[in-house]
Amino acid sequence: MSRPELTAPADVFYNDTEARKYSQSSRVVEIQERLTERAVELLNFPDDGVPRLLLDVGCGSGLSGDRLTELGHEWIGMDLSASMLEVAKEREVEGDVLRNDMGHGVPFRPGVFDGCVSISAVQWLCNADNSAHVPQRRLKTFFTQLYKSLKRGAKAILQIYPDGPRQAEMITTAALRVGFSGGLVVDYPNSTRAKKYFLALAAGPPEQLPTPKGEFDDDDDIERRGMRMDGRKSDRSGKYKKGKNIKGKAWVHKKKEQYRNRGVQVASDSKFTGRKRKDRL
Repeated sequence: MSRPELTAPADVFYNDTEARKYSQSSRVVEIQERLTERAVELLNFPDDGVPRLLLDVGCGSGLSGDRLTELGHEWIGMDLSASMLEVAKEREVEGDVLRNDMGHGVPFRPGVFDGCVSISAVQWLCNADNSAHVPQRRLKTFFTQLYKSLKRGAKAILQIYPDGPRQAEMITTAALRVGFSGGLVVDYPNSTRAKKYFLALAAGPPEQLPTPKGEFDDDDDIERRGMRMDGRKSDRSGKYKKGKNIKGKAWVHKKKEQYRNRGVQVASDSKFTGRKRKDRL
């Protein structure tokens, strides 16, 4: 399956049909929710109950914004796809959304945001969709203005899908050159399916990179180790994970009800809902 960013520009690929299909997929909704939760976790706000104003870059139809709202934060989203933003308005998301090409910068006054999240968007800047698009220049413009829009010391957590180490390095280098500190945090680096890249940046002095996650791999139930940008392993235990599975029947019913309330099409409940599947051979 071709990567969306290699198929067409975002505003072309995510047309009316694709935008609605994307926003109604229960699998997509769940993935966006998990990635957004992880991004907010990496922002590492104090547990003081104070809502923060966040910028959601590449907000799409507001799936990530829904989770930000549920976590108690306010947000403003920007996206290039008019169709995605139209779906967001139809869904009556809590945040404000506007159409903007992140390669043209971040159109907000300096120091307004407490943080920034971006789910599966920034890698689009590495494409030259026309002769005027120079990836390095667009990355520099984006990161320069993103830095200015953040409060001093605020963080930006950008989840990306790089097509290889060279692209990941290009994105990271562009951010560091304009003043950001930080680097890549790779969750589940040994898992083909679960591996996730988060560019963890701070608009201020260097900080220690967050600890990557490592959980059971879907294929063999062996605990995976997270890895920092410098290649150091964050967990040397390598032990089997034990304990009660918290994602039981009640959890499944709760999640399905949340998706139905958002207008997502989900399978009907049955006697098999929430049952543990048999172990694979």
